[in-house]
Amino acid sequence: MNEQEHKTLCANTNTHIPNEERQVSIPRFITLLLAIACGISVANIYFAQPLLDELARDFNINQAIIGFVITITQIFYGLGLLLLVPLGDLLNQRRLIIGQMLLSTIALVVVSFATTSTALFSALALVGLLAVITQTIVAFAASMASSTERGRIVGIVTSGIVIGILLARTIAGILTDIAGWRSVYLFSAILTFLMALIFWKLLPNVERIKPSLSYFQLLKSVLVLFIEERTLRIRSVLAMLIFADFSILWTSLVLPLSTPPLALSHSTIGAFGLIGVVGALAAAHAGKLADQGYGQRTTGIALVLLSISWLFIIYTKQSLLALIIGIILLDLAVQAIHVTNQTMILPLREEARSRLTAGYMIFYSIGSACGSIASTKMYAHFGWEGVCLLGAAVSVVALLFWATTRRFTK
Repeated sequence: MNEQEHKTLCANTNTHIPNEERQVSIPRFITLLLAIACGISVANIYFAQPLLDELARDFNINQAIIGFVITITQIFYGLGLLLLVPLGDLLNQRRLIIGQMLLSTIALVVVSFATTSTALFSALALVGLLAVITQTIVAFAASMASSTERGRIVGIVTSGIVIGILLARTIAGILTDIAGWRSVYLFSAILTFLMALIFWKLLPNVERIKPSLSYFQLLKSVLVLFIEERTLRIRSVLAMLIFADFSILWTSLVLPLSTPPLALSHSTIGAFGLIGVVGALAAAHAGKLADQGYGQRTTGIALVLLSISWLFIIYTKQSLLALIIGIILLDLAVQAIHVTNQTMILPLREEARSRLTAGYMIFYSIGSACGSIASTKMYAHFGWEGVCLLGAAVSVVALLFWATTRRFTK
């Protein structure tokens, strides 16, 4: 089979592509579409963060309660990781992805037209639950790719997730200024629906080994995988630590930037997300290094950069240039490790890639939640310097953990 024939197969939605035949590159446009879909889906979780004031005013919700909008979305995202992502090993992944995107479209439309707080919270819970489609897409991309290109493909697709997280706040702020907060979710609904139509036309079926398990057995097997696979345990702990660091920065960064002596506008603060994209894009090549057997070396270098980034970030109040350098280093490091982690765990069990992804991402969510809570508490008691010391401490712990466990994984 030559490359042109392979591309033709990938464009045919009724084609099954056995693993042994997938020895050439996935068409680049398919990879980019998967990355874009991931970015759109994950952004839905973060749109509400800069909109809390608008939502509180529109629905007459107390300022002390409106934060529950973020909490409920994150809680249901965690439930989705456990309850929905493993289905990718049991069901047709193409149909699962398209079906979840269509359901997400409905949930987003309900949010954009919600007239009561009950409707708003319920719809946002569904948005969070269905946003885990990103992890199904990552596992699907890994299934499409050959072993020699899996890291590169996962790196590109995962970059879409990080970029979606970083740009969500910026996009939400711009659209809200132009047409109100409801336009944010309506815009995302339109994009999600269009992407579902594109996937229905272009996304191939991938022939895979499917386990003969009930749904309950499928969920139970996620725990079994943790017990049996040391690499999964080690890399999941690393994910928890690096995404705690990621949240420590991005949750609390608005606090020093919006108060004197800086006192930046919200739109200017949102623009710092664009800076983070630079690091995320640069780290997409980490998967290629992992393909070449440099996963451990890449992890070590990235963890050193993660620790160094806080040496720049701590000078935020004195120099925005120092902050910019720190953001680039931190996002580069976090994304490089995240891509390397997934490149190392997805080949462990070909028939269980969705469950491997689900288990890994549960630790990601735990780290993100703990980082957010810890950073705001540190800022309240010890200011920005306390936040930076916390971030640096977590980075060092991650580096020490990697150094002591690296001999147990390839």
